[in-house]
Amino acid sequence: MSNWVVGKVIEVNWWTPTLFSIKVAADIAPFKAGQFTKLGLEVGGKKVARAYSFVNSPSDPLLEFFLIEVEDGALSSQLSQLVEGDDIWINNKPSGYFVLDEVPKADTLWMLSTGTAIGPFLSILAEGKLWRNYRRIVLVHGVRHNTDLCYQDPIKATEKLFPQFTYVQLVSREPPENGLRGRITDIISSGELLRYCHIEKFTEDHHFMLCGNPAMVKDTTALLTDMGFKKHRRAEPGHITVEQYW
Repeated sequence: MSNWVVGKVIEVNWWTPTLFSIKVAADIAPFKAGQFTKLGLEVGGKKVARAYSFVNSPSDPLLEFFLIEVEDGALSSQLSQLVEGDDIWINNKPSGYFVLDEVPKADTLWMLSTGTAIGPFLSILAEGKLWRNYRRIVLVHGVRHNTDLCYQDPIKATEKLFPQFTYVQLVSREPPENGLRGRITDIISSGELLRYCHIEKFTEDHHFMLCGNPAMVKDTTALLTDMGFKKHRRAEPGHITVEQYW
């Protein structure tokens, strides 16, 4: 219990009927872009908690989280009912190693995400330290529908500010308004991703950060491994850094 503090909901923003973000004011320990903490609420007399990544830059005064309301979800359905001024439990000790400090420098950084797992990448982009370490950065966001492509304003602003940044919209269940159609593994194996980004090929000086649903992480890791890349570890540097998002 000593690791939990009470935060105050400052803002709730609904992007779609199921996707929303909340901004919370809370006194917690400093975090690194890419890390997560736990949010909790009292449900049926018990505290129910789940891990969520920070979307905001570590320098921002408000903590932001990107969420999806899951039907009959033990916590998400309760979080979706929050309004400005409500209290929320938040763990004051951020966790996780999906941070740039753990990623080797490379020529090109591929940030591959699905759904709300774009959150940690948004935090990393907002922090801004990555521009010093990589000549080129590509963010791929895989979603089911065009309307699920949230946070477009800050992403487009980043595109304008940094010419070495490429954003790839990836839609799987309908024709994309922009970008590509399919799944991350599809566009890698077909060569569509490389062609879209005007990059000749994946090379040893590329690094891949994967954050999304377990199936995407597993399948994409296997595909990249078959292509000759290997998981990155502190004791054995490699090309693939992963974060399971649930």
